[in-house]
Amino acid sequence: MHGGIGRSINHVEQIENLQRPITMEAGSIVLMDLLWSDPTENDSVEGLRPNARGPGLVTFGPDRVMEFCNNNDLQLIVRAHECVMDGFERFAQGHLITLFSATNYCGTANNAGAILVLGRDLVVVPKLIHPLPPAISSPEASPERHIEDTWMQELNANRPPTPTRGRPQVANDRGSLAWI
Repeated sequence: MHGGIGRSINHVEQIENLQRPITMEAGSIVLMDLLWSDPTENDSVEGLRPNARGPGLVTFGPDRVMEFCNNNDLQLIVRAHECVMDGFERFAQGHLITLFSATNYCGTANNAGAILVLGRDLVVVPKLIHPLPPAISSPEASPERHIEDTWMQELNANRPPTPTRGRPQVANDRGSLAWI
C-alpha cells in the first residue's frame, strides 16, 4: 500500500473494493487513509494520533497494524510514502515495513534506498541502494549539466520538503484522535 491503514481500513476487501480509476471524492476516508496515513513515531506510541501532514490525517500505532494483520490473516504490510534514511524501516515488531527506493531524495536527503527480496521460504531480506557520492566540480563541467542542476534546485526550492521519519508526537493529548 502507499500510505497506511489509518483509522478506517480494517479489511483488505476495503482496498480491493475501491472504485477504479481512483477519483478524490470528498469524504472518502478509506482513500485518504490509504494515501496519507503514516505509522506513529515508534512502537511505543499506540492508537491514532493527528498527523503533521495536514488536518484530518492520522498516524496509526502498532496496535492498529496487529489488528489489521490478525483480521486479514497477514504477517506483513509493506508501505512506501515516507523517506526513511536507511531505505527501509520496520515498525510494529516487524509486521510493517516502510520501503523507500529513491536515494538522495530531492537531491538533499542523502538517504539510502532499498528493495525487498523475498526468499523461497518467504523470508524478507532488505537490500540497500546507497546514494552516489557528490559529483566533483571541475572547470570542464558542461553547461547543460549546470542548467539541469539549477533547474532541479529551483524545483526543489519551491516544493515543501517531505519530512523523514522521526516527527515529534505529543503524549497524552486528550484532543488527539487517540482519545476518540
